[in-house]
Amino acid sequence: MSVSAAVRRITPPDISAAKGGQPLVCLTAYTTPVARLADAACDVILVGDSLGMVVYGLPSTLGVTTGMMIAHGQAVMRGATRALVVVDLPFGSYEESPAQAFATAARVLAETGAGAVKLEGGAHMADTIRFLTARGIPVMGHVGLTPQAVNALGGYKVQGRGADAARIAADAAAVAAAGAFAVVLEKLPDSLARRITAEIAVPTIGIGASADCDGQILVIDDMLGLFTDFRPRFVRRYAELGTTAAEAIAAYAADVRDRRFPGPEHVFADEVR
Repeated sequence: MSVSAAVRRITPPDISAAKGGQPLVCLTAYTTPVARLADAACDVILVGDSLGMVVYGLPSTLGVTTGMMIAHGQAVMRGATRALVVVDLPFGSYEESPAQAFATAARVLAETGAGAVKLEGGAHMADTIRFLTARGIPVMGHVGLTPQAVNALGGYKVQGRGADAARIAADAAAVAAAGAFAVVLEKLPDSLARRITAEIAVPTIGIGASADCDGQILVIDDMLGLFTDFRPRFVRRYAELGTTAAEAIAAYAADVRDRRFPGPEHVFADEVR
């Protein structure tokens, strides 16, 4: 009897060790079928709190709950066997204190089986990241445009222009020094993202940052053309599945109304032949 070799899952130390090497491929996923599709090509699959907007139709990520993240984390883990699965900690579930963050992160990892969590914030979150990593919870950081702070930032604006560059660079350095195994850089000037990538010792994952980051991430519904409410400038669409799906649904509706579906090949005879 032959036994198939177990697939080795990518770990946070593997991601850290990729600094300066071949760019890391990262995408979001929220469901088992999509996770299966992404798993073959991706180093990291992020169960992002962006699911609030692309799956649930919320106006922002602020209404996402820990329960929602766990349910989708479980779904993604059922579909991904190779990539490192990282789950976002949602707004309000970790900012109050390191102890609150640990309780949420421990629950997320225990109930999903994911390999790491991601949290937003710079220098002010360094103590929390240090607290988590000292207790065995791998953390991916996220600086620059942090969508959970959209109200404080006044919208989804580019961060780190001009004199503000020093603040973002300091945030990235603090998060890396606190023990994050990688740091997402969102919506920064190209030159600043390149500078941060050169200055910190852990991989940078760009989204609207620079091609010189150590990796890239996109919301999978954006790059597949499924989420069409708006299109960020930093998104390149590799398919237009929203248009394709709309055309397929319209064709199905026409066939039903004209009684072309179901056809003879889709129905059953009285007796087995």
